[in-house]
Amino acid sequence: MAGPRDPAERCSCCNTNCVERPLRWLFQGLASGVAACPWPFLLVPLLLSGGLGAGFVFLPQRQSNDIEGQFTPTGGPAKAERDFVRRHFPPNDSERFSAPRLPTEGAYAALIAVATDGTSVLSSPAWEQVQLLDQTVRDSKYEQLCARSNGSCASPNPLLSRPDGAGLPAPGSVGFPVHGGVFLGTALGGVETDNGTVLSARALKLMYYLREDGPEAEESRQWLRSFLRNISSKLEELRLDSIQVTYFTSLSRQQEFEGNTKSVIPLFSVTYFLTITFAIVSCLR
Repeated sequence: MAGPRDPAERCSCCNTNCVERPLRWLFQGLASGVAACPWPFLLVPLLLSGGLGAGFVFLPQRQSNDIEGQFTPTGGPAKAERDFVRRHFPPNDSERFSAPRLPTEGAYAALIAVATDGTSVLSSPAWEQVQLLDQTVRDSKYEQLCARSNGSCASPNPLLSRPDGAGLPAPGSVGFPVHGGVFLGTALGGVETDNGTVLSARALKLMYYLREDGPEAEESRQWLRSFLRNISSKLEELRLDSIQVTYFTSLSRQQEFEGNTKSVIPLFSVTYFLTITFAIVSCLR
């Protein structure tokens, strides 16, 4: 029979040898195995890390580029209500597009033209440049992907789709905020009125909606990316001196977020390096 255990081997609040001793034997045996045959312990982790790291080649296809999906709860009540609206009021971007019916903000490019030197965007020089800007945005690819209504692309601004051929609005001919049954509060800015008619307007907003309810959705996103890449150079070529133009798209917010992430990564790398260095130096003391 085994004799009584040595009091030094018993576990107590003041004695942890019963835990330390088996661990010491375990690591001692592991160290002996590494010293006797080091190559497996060197090559196996490298091969395992390389094999698992090869999955990063699929990262571009699997990375999430949706701010809504990243920062809103999965299965939230708002998403369920939006799905209900989609089922009962489905949009039709190809034939009967209507911006108020969109359950989301849609796929769009927005431009705001502001008259320079305090003038009106409805003056002759500024209006001509607004029309030139509109023609520049409406390239052949846009005409294929634009959201359509009544067989043609939805107008970016109610004043550009008037029956008179979108000529310069005559003074006092445009009502505000409602003109011809159309609300102009989101189309004109800095408006001066007289008896409900527009005398002048500092800014005009252009909204270019694209289809996103069918196979053209990805092509629409590609057009928006191309728009963001090329719009600055196109504006320089147009040399617009009567208006100043700012732009925004449904992808701009996501791209800004991704840009901020890339700018923060180097700072995180430096922070981790300093933290690990400090921990190593502290342990060496």
